[in-house]
Amino acid sequence: MIEKQYAVIGLGRFGSSLSRELVKLGYEVLGIDINEERVHEMSQVLTHTVVADCTEEEVLRSLGIRNFDCVVVAIGNDMQASILTAIVLKDAGVTKVVAKALSELHGKVLQKIGVDRVIYPERDMGIRVAHQLVSPNLLDYIELSDDYTIAELSVPQKMCGNTLHDMNPRAKYGCSVVAIIKKSGVIVAPSATDMLEMDDLMVVIGKNDGIEKFEDDLERSS
Repeated sequence: MIEKQYAVIGLGRFGSSLSRELVKLGYEVLGIDINEERVHEMSQVLTHTVVADCTEEEVLRSLGIRNFDCVVVAIGNDMQASILTAIVLKDAGVTKVVAKALSELHGKVLQKIGVDRVIYPERDMGIRVAHQLVSPNLLDYIELSDDYTIAELSVPQKMCGNTLHDMNPRAKYGCSVVAIIKKSGVIVAPSATDMLEMDDLMVVIGKNDGIEKFEDDLERSS
C-alpha cells in the first residue's frame, strides 16, 4: 500500500501541531512557511521543509504540489494569503485541499473557491470545551452535523456492573454505543451483554437532544 503524502502550508501553532501528529502517525509531510525561523524549527521533525511564498503559483508547481494526496492550508492570521494559496492549489490540480478558516466569512469564501474541507480549530475547540465544562461525564464531543453528535462519556460509579441491555440507550435516548474503551482495550460494536466497569468510557453516537438526555441521566447517577 502506498503511504499518503501530506503538505502543510503555514507552520504556526496549528500547522506545526498538525504536521507533528501526521509524522507520528507514519506519514511523509512537507512543511512550507514563508518564515525561515519556523521552517528551521520543524526541519528536524518533518520529512521535508521549505521556505516559500505559497501565493506564487510557480513556487508551488516547482515543489510538485499536485503530487501530494492532501494539502492543508494552515496559514495563521493572513486571510488574503490563505485564500490566494487555496486558489493556487485548486488551479494546480491538487486532489484534496483542506484549509483553516479564521472566521465564518473566511470559511464561506474558501468553500466558494472549491476547498474540499474547511476547518475552524478555535471555534470547534471552544464548543468542545464548553460542553465538557457543563457536563462532568462528557470527556469529548464532536458535532457531526446540525442534528448528530458523537460523544465520549465516562461511566458513573452507580452504573458499574450494568450491561448495555440494562441501560438500553437506543430505546431510551435514540443513541448507539459504538465502542467501549476499557483499560484492557477497546470493544468495537459492543453487544447488549457487555458489562460496564469502573473507568470505562462509552463512545456514543446519536441526535443532539438524545445525547443531552443521556448525559443528564448519567450526571444524576454520579
